[in-house]
Amino acid sequence: MRGRALQESPVTTDHNPLDQAIERCAQEPIQIPGSIQPQGFLLTVDDSTLRVLQASENVDRWFGLPASEILGQSFAELVSADFDLRGQLDYLPEADVFPFHIGDVRLRQGAPDQPPLRVLAHRHDQVLILEFEPSQKADGVYKGDYYPLVRAFVSSLHQATSIEELLLHSVRQIKRITGFGRVKAYRFDSEGNGTVLAESVDPGYPSYLGLSFPASDIPRQARELYRINRIRLIEDANYQPSPLLPALNPLTGKPLDMSFAALRSVSPVHLQYMRNMGTLASMSLSIVVDGQLWGLVSCHHERPRQVDVQTRTACELLASVLSLQLESRESHERTRTLLDLRERIVRMLAAMADHDSVSLGLLEQPEVLLAFAGANGAAIISAERCDLIGETPTAAQVNALVHWLGQRGDEVIFHTDNVSRDIEELPELASRVGGILAVAISQLHSHYLVWFRPEQARLVNWAGQPEKAISPQGHLSPRHSFDRWQEEVRGFSAPWDSLVIDGVLELRMAVLGIVLRKAEELAQLTGELKRSNKELEAFSYSVSHDLRAPLRHIAGYTELLNEIEGEHLSERGRRFLSHIDEAARFAGSLVDNLLNFSQMGRSALRLADVDLNTLVHAIRQELEPDYQGRDIVWAIAPLPVVIGDPAFINMALHNLVANAIKYTRGRAPARIEIGAMQHEQETEVYVRDNGVGFDMAYANKLFGVFQRLHRMEEFEGTGIGLASVRRIIERHDGRVWAEGQVGQGASFHFTLPRHQPHS
Repeated sequence: MRGRALQESPVTTDHNPLDQAIERCAQEPIQIPGSIQPQGFLLTVDDSTLRVLQASENVDRWFGLPASEILGQSFAELVSADFDLRGQLDYLPEADVFPFHIGDVRLRQGAPDQPPLRVLAHRHDQVLILEFEPSQKADGVYKGDYYPLVRAFVSSLHQATSIEELLLHSVRQIKRITGFGRVKAYRFDSEGNGTVLAESVDPGYPSYLGLSFPASDIPRQARELYRINRIRLIEDANYQPSPLLPALNPLTGKPLDMSFAALRSVSPVHLQYMRNMGTLASMSLSIVVDGQLWGLVSCHHERPRQVDVQTRTACELLASVLSLQLESRESHERTRTLLDLRERIVRMLAAMADHDSVSLGLLEQPEVLLAFAGANGAAIISAERCDLIGETPTAAQVNALVHWLGQRGDEVIFHTDNVSRDIEELPELASRVGGILAVAISQLHSHYLVWFRPEQARLVNWAGQPEKAISPQGHLSPRHSFDRWQEEVRGFSAPWDSLVIDGVLELRMAVLGIVLRKAEELAQLTGELKRSNKELEAFSYSVSHDLRAPLRHIAGYTELLNEIEGEHLSERGRRFLSHIDEAARFAGSLVDNLLNFSQMGRSALRLADVDLNTLVHAIRQELEPDYQGRDIVWAIAPLPVVIGDPAFINMALHNLVANAIKYTRGRAPARIEIGAMQHEQETEVYVRDNGVGFDMAYANKLFGVFQRLHRMEEFEGTGIGLASVRRIIERHDGRVWAEGQVGQGASFHFTLPRHQPHS
């Protein structure tokens, strides 16, 4: 056993002599060889007159006449009178182009003791093609009734638990029927290489189980013939081909197309390949699944071997049943895979629908996103961020990949199982991953979902070194050795299944639908917000002109009345007058706060550096009258400089500090802490106190307008302060939240981005 390491598939060019030789081999017109294998003979007959148009040169062996004397004769003149060709052709299936056994015949001019010949007929290339073969079976071939054998075979297939077991049942049965020394079944991969999955072999024959045969062993035109013609027999690799006379089909003026002829001659290169393998007789049965060549059952014998029509027909039937069974299994597997894919799509879509963005929804279901494509890693790329899940390249490498994808034009989906081969511009990617599947989820922006698979180095055991030799004439020479030859294949990941690729496209369409729906909802919400803002502006105007002036009048006249008539009023009257004054002043304060709150949403942010240390010092001085004489312990940590609107940030901090002073009333000592923490993307500021606290069950109400958790008799206020804090911080693209415990105090937090927020 010999071997080598292979980094990836070599890059070839049109000028490579090997490529040129392979291309010449692929262009060989094997369907029009102009000759047949000589174990039988062939006639082409005019379908209307039943006169012979062409004959294989070897007819003299049976007729005792040269082929030239057969041409032009009526078929009825050549065979015994009891054979009615026209009547037998009535049994020929109209839509079937495959040779059909229409009966046995004796020749009029043949030897008296000559046994009957099997007659196979099919219509093709505008003529009726008749093939004649001896009727006797070879020694060692099953001679019983094929029906019970085929019935038992069909029953056994349903019991197979795997594809390998299914193929093993098949090769054993075909070997029993035909008597070939070795029968093997192999499957083609996506590159056309075949791997032997099952084998039944006599002693003395080399075993090829588990070995691979390169795609170049079967040129593309041969693969197509295997796909459309399900059986091919070569009784003797040393045969001398018998040419057709005349060489051209008289009705077409071209060589006869023998694609479906049982006796069709085969390529000399293939015959040499057989001899090099020590095989003198072979039969191939095609395994076709969903119209594609899935694999082959290949029968070999070390000596020439006959296989009669009935045996071939039985083997064709077994191969057809095998193909249907494999198609059924693969269809079942595809259905299960599709159900799994769609179930995961539904889960991801549900998560996306519950969030404001595609990224947040997918990040909530990381295991589903990976399992969906059978990947080890994934990336979600949007305009603002690149989120990585599982085993991935670095964020910089992923962004470089996205840039590379964006340069490929309008390509919606890209996939490769060999990054180093297909993305030469990004060699660093290949050191991290072997395969990539990427889909664009925006028609306007560089938004992608990308899945990654690792490299899967594997050992391939070839039946001989797969490289082809070239003859001095520039033609392919079949290899001579079929000994196990090992190759390490690197650079590849597991291939991306076509169902997964289709599923990714389905996911993309669903994501685009969600994005479109959210865009429509946002547009509708934007319109409603514009209308609300206009109403709010109108309300603000009304408040400023219709409420503020009367409230000031009430407060002013109350003060005048108290000065002028106060000493004439009773104690009860003075108390009522005091209540009126307090209510008017509170209402005025409420109106002022409402005006300030409404203006926060309309005023443009004037961003600048804000020194929080200076700000907190000024706020403490301003609020000093409110806590003068109280025992308060201030714990103020060094605070950073942040980016924001100084006036608005001052208002937010002023509200939080004022609340801390107010709600620690009655604590001795009261403790108020002010500090900050720096995070990667944002700065967090907090104000913490040991005051009355609150129940966390109501934390979501704290920042709403007019929301109060304490009675006004206990703590004064309008219920707008914290709502103002939230509006200010959200205008800065930040977040606000609070934590508290009844009787134990509370802490209020807000964040500001470390970059400039959107104004």
